[in-house]
Amino acid sequence: MIGIKTAIALGTFDGLHNGHLAVIEKTLPFYSVAVTFYIPPKNIILNEPQLLIMPDDRENRLKMLGVDRVVMQDFEKVKNISAYDYLCDLKQKFNPSLIVCGFNYRFGKGAVGDTTLLSDFCADNGIEFCCIPAQTVENSVVSSTEIRSLIKSGKIEKASKMLFGGFCFTAPVLNGDKRGRTIGFPTANQHYPELLVKPEYGVYISRVTVDGRSYSAITNIGVRPTYKTDTVGCETYIKGFAGDIYGRQMKTELLKFVRKEKKFDSLSQLKNAIENDVKLLE
Repeated sequence: MIGIKTAIALGTFDGLHNGHLAVIEKTLPFYSVAVTFYIPPKNIILNEPQLLIMPDDRENRLKMLGVDRVVMQDFEKVKNISAYDYLCDLKQKFNPSLIVCGFNYRFGKGAVGDTTLLSDFCADNGIEFCCIPAQTVENSVVSSTEIRSLIKSGKIEKASKMLFGGFCFTAPVLNGDKRGRTIGFPTANQHYPELLVKPEYGVYISRVTVDGRSYSAITNIGVRPTYKTDTVGCETYIKGFAGDIYGRQMKTELLKFVRKEKKFDSLSQLKNAIENDVKLLE
């Protein structure tokens, strides 16, 4: 790549929110390299399933944005490297002309590295440095922490305004108990990814994509209190869809919170509730 300048984007890029997009955008006129972690350090340290986007989806979206190369680091392998040595390693591997990060980016052992250290390192080594300031949406500072809070409280619409590609996941369609078809509402069942932040349990207007085609849908996320399960599941009624999709990958995107999960005393009560939910798609 003689003659091609390289720009490094540094960050966790969890969810690819507006702040992350601003970082990425600065690197696109160059050969763009996104250096991130397969699992963000905070999630490993806190031992909590709090991702806003699954790692494979994150890599695909980064490439959709125009990033030329995505480097997924293993936090356990770099966590004891000093901040200065970490930057020296980046310089040796990528010889960047530009390094870009967000205003609150931290790095190195004990997370002692900050934008001041990074700026000084770049100045000493003839590398251009760009620090992206905080971004806002509807008077809220955009951050992964804020987006997680919104999703946990069911405020999917606001969270989606901060996320590139919305809040979604892809998983295979599983064989369920087929109870839905007995009341006229067959559902596609998926396991909810363990690493993904859990939204408020309940019913959502959603959009699903199967084999490249998208459909309006109603999705329930939770433990089905009427027919309780031990694990968090995802059941989706797909409007206007007929066919066998067991075993196929389905992308499910949550669009709007409708109501909390509720235990019904009978199958007929459950049917009436679903009928009212589905009317929202009209």
